[in-house]
Amino acid sequence: MKKIFVTAVVGPTASGKTALSVELCKVLSGEVVSADSMQIYRHMDIATAKPTEEEKQGIEHHLMDFLEPSERFSVAAYCDLAKKEIEDIAVRGKLPVIVGGTGLYVDSLLNNVSFAELDFDDDVREELRQECEEKGVDALLDQVREFDPESYERLKEGRNPKRIIRCIEVYRLTGKTQTQLNREALLSASPYKAVKIGLKSDDRQYLYDRINLRVDQMLDLGLLEEAQRYYQENIGQTALAAIGYKELKPYLDNEKSLDECVESLKQATRRYAKRQLTWFMRDPAIHWFDIDQQSFDEILGSSLALIKENSYGE
Repeated sequence: MKKIFVTAVVGPTASGKTALSVELCKVLSGEVVSADSMQIYRHMDIATAKPTEEEKQGIEHHLMDFLEPSERFSVAAYCDLAKKEIEDIAVRGKLPVIVGGTGLYVDSLLNNVSFAELDFDDDVREELRQECEEKGVDALLDQVREFDPESYERLKEGRNPKRIIRCIEVYRLTGKTQTQLNREALLSASPYKAVKIGLKSDDRQYLYDRINLRVDQMLDLGLLEEAQRYYQENIGQTALAAIGYKELKPYLDNEKSLDECVESLKQATRRYAKRQLTWFMRDPAIHWFDIDQQSFDEILGSSLALIKENSYGE
């Protein structure tokens, strides 16, 4: 069966993925399939840096702004939806362009990871949440290390309580480690032929300056008001945990100055960008372009040549 040809544009936040993907779509008759785990949520516009209608320039963007922040979502659900969108775009003779910085979404989709139908156990989850609050993240990480050393190595850097709890929950529900399930999930061949384009900066400070500028622009656009609205409406843990809200909460609670909170937000965003780069740099199939060394037009031209060289019929 002939594979569907797709392009992916990946990289850290503030690296210019949106601008590049829109220009690629304009030239190649493409449509964007978002691979951002926060831009899927409605109302969270400024904090997640959703592209505006002006930035989209008439290009169709899929899997963006369709879910309430209080609703549960997973990478498996994302892949199911993304596959349908990609098939529909391809059937209409257009190029699917997957764009985003959520590496787990991109890799799971393009590698055709098949996810076991795992139920959620609210009792187990609540028990683990309480344990995390009482004993700390390290206590849960120690549990993971005992039954799944590989997942421990993966989870210890980010120290994300939600992912650590899910890792333990999966093991208790299935008797299988997340590492084992991930290996089993990679047995199916991918239905896609993908050209992966990555944007990065050899000069890390150049990227950090872009991030700092973006945060300033987000504040000018009303990020503080957006965060305040969400805390007042108590809309759900997903929204409240998003970078851009929790860093501003001490200011809204009159505990810290706005300058202190803004600096905290910039630092959190820079750290997130570093984690994104660490994830994507592991993939040898990504063709990287340095935004600090090449102009936008140079990157666009090289990307177009790369896509055309590897697409079917060339």
